[in-house]
Amino acid sequence: MYTVRQAGPGDLAGVRAVARRFGNLGQWPHRPDYLDRELDNGRLTAGFADGVVVGFGATFARGGLTHLADLFVLPEHQSSGLGRTLLTRLLTVDAPRVTFASSDPRAVALYIRQGMRPICPLLYLRGPLGALPGPGAARPAGPGEEAGPDAVAAVAVLDADASGGRRDADLAWYAALPGVTTVHTGTGYAMVRDTRDGVQVGPAGGQTTRHCTDAVLAALARHRAAGTATLCLFGPNPLLPVLLEAGFTIADMDVFLSSGADPLALDRYLPHPDLG
Repeated sequence: MYTVRQAGPGDLAGVRAVARRFGNLGQWPHRPDYLDRELDNGRLTAGFADGVVVGFGATFARGGLTHLADLFVLPEHQSSGLGRTLLTRLLTVDAPRVTFASSDPRAVALYIRQGMRPICPLLYLRGPLGALPGPGAARPAGPGEEAGPDAVAAVAVLDADASGGRRDADLAWYAALPGVTTVHTGTGYAMVRDTRDGVQVGPAGGQTTRHCTDAVLAALARHRAAGTATLCLFGPNPLLPVLLEAGFTIADMDVFLSSGADPLALDRYLPHPDLG
């Protein structure tokens, strides 16, 4: 018998244990991490068996758009209906919703039954920074915690246009984390976080595909000393062949699903793998 409810602070250790089973915290060596943010925004839901967390799901909101960020059930409890129950609690049927599905056909089928449709691949790239071309004219805004509220607000406007909705509080939380840098070109932006083995880029975007490309390349050039970068981008993004030509490789692939007319600018937006 399973129970499902909104997670509280006392449930986070159990949620974190499930997340570790799936390798979800490898790029988050320090707290706070994205699970803390999911708890703080009140959108983290846990599934229990005999009082023990055996699955969880969470969403992030961008305006009226709901991004399903997490849905994980321990292997020994899969195909039990728990994942479907979690999903029903998390998603409002009549609201626009998107997610990144794993390559597991069962996950894709589950989301399709919830009214979402496969749109395009989401590719996870990793590669060396040394061979990348230089960006166009760009002005870096400095570390997120030093950029000031005006710069964060300007980035939030660009992000809303590219990502499908406003999420000022989530961006401000991320920008304030240690090791996060924001590059703002005026017409594009890219947020970069130091990781154990390089940098993670995203979210990033721009008013046009060129503006997005320039902002991302400016951010990567600024962090060239890190040696290696990881980022994810949708199949239609013109940055994909540029990065592959520079020696990046596709390390993994998900499927982007959406419940309706595509709310994201697939050719000029790079999501964060955990924040959407």
